[in-house]
Amino acid sequence: MEQSNVKPANGKLGILVVGNGAVATTFMTGVLMARKGLSKPIGSMTQYDKIRVGKGNDKKYLKYGDIVPIASLDDIVFGCWDVYPQNAYQSAVYAEVLKRSDIDPVREELEQIVPMKAAFDKNYAKRLDGDNVKDCKTRWEMVEALREDIRQFRESRQCDRIVVLWAASTEIYVPVNEAVHYSLSALEAAMKADDREHVAPSMCYAYAALAEGAPFVMGAPNTTVDIPAMWEMAEKTGMPIAGKDFKTGQTLVKSGFAPIISTRCLGLDGWFSTNILGNRDGLVLDEPDNFRTKEVSKLSTLETILKEEEQPDLYTDYYHKVRINYYPPRNDNKESWDNIDIFGWMGYPMQIKINFLCRDSILAAPVCLDLCLLIDLAARAGLCGTQRFLSFFLKSPMHDYTKGEEAVNHLYQQHTMLRNAIREMGGYEADEEMD
Repeated sequence: MEQSNVKPANGKLGILVVGNGAVATTFMTGVLMARKGLSKPIGSMTQYDKIRVGKGNDKKYLKYGDIVPIASLDDIVFGCWDVYPQNAYQSAVYAEVLKRSDIDPVREELEQIVPMKAAFDKNYAKRLDGDNVKDCKTRWEMVEALREDIRQFRESRQCDRIVVLWAASTEIYVPVNEAVHYSLSALEAAMKADDREHVAPSMCYAYAALAEGAPFVMGAPNTTVDIPAMWEMAEKTGMPIAGKDFKTGQTLVKSGFAPIISTRCLGLDGWFSTNILGNRDGLVLDEPDNFRTKEVSKLSTLETILKEEEQPDLYTDYYHKVRINYYPPRNDNKESWDNIDIFGWMGYPMQIKINFLCRDSILAAPVCLDLCLLIDLAARAGLCGTQRFLSFFLKSPMHDYTKGEEAVNHLYQQHTMLRNAIREMGGYEADEEMD
């Protein structure tokens, strides 16, 4: 390893997950099984991906952990919050993502992960009905209660560091309001005044995490940390943040396939994307206000890859539609279907159809692991604010829209950003251009 200024990953890393549903329990079970040697963390970049460092005769390909100090799976301690009181074992069985034979070997450990009462507002997820909920009069009380949860977890489990990961449901869409969301003082005032319209429960989790010196990752499309007030909070506390929305199935395909169209200089008339999903996420997204949050996230991908201003002959006025349909029989086995109408030489039309029968939580679990390990790395490297190098894992990457910055959605550009960040933190030169 070259000379790196990153603090070592000593001691235990507490991962506090907001939500104890299909994604969270698949993530936890997989980590616990992998460290017993009973399973493999397939799909995890931090465990499998290799990065070239050096050039010419000095060139070598190394895993992330050989370049930078990454926390070991053995040092992870899990905790969670959820509106339902069932422990992680009960929840994993109920989710029906994993076979019992893949859950039972770590049953004892999963049973010890009992969700703390959630900071919850039913108006933000009308389809959820749990009663394991904090009795808080105001949003500020929510923040204080969550901060106490984090402190108690850190102390009782003897954690050296904490990361907070949102793996709960998509909240209803909260448009960015300049009067409330553009400064930290305004956001704090809104929390104290119990402004429930502009302050989502997820914002209370994020604020509490940052206030307690814990990096925060937003795994849903919620506005939460994608506001200037939270950027200010992250700078003030010296903490890294990342979001938003795990990039797992359809958008992963889209961010990887759209570059084929642009690189080959083919035209696009329209891209229709639909999904059927039956788990708790699908149930929540069946509510129009919650779907709106997801739709904004999923729609943003194409427009930054296939740009009208760069290629008006190819990408003017194409039609982009995204749909999610709740279909209970499918449970966690999501099916995404894309119909892409393209045109080529002399304007002649062609079609591409992609049918991805994926398992939502199986794709999300390694993304959860990578985001937690890499944002912990960023914190130990002294990085704070929005971590753009984590865009690779996120559907709607955060960017400073107040200054006209555009998100990078192109999968291969995102991979370059990720590799260069790892190189730099490891004391190597960032030596790849992002074209």
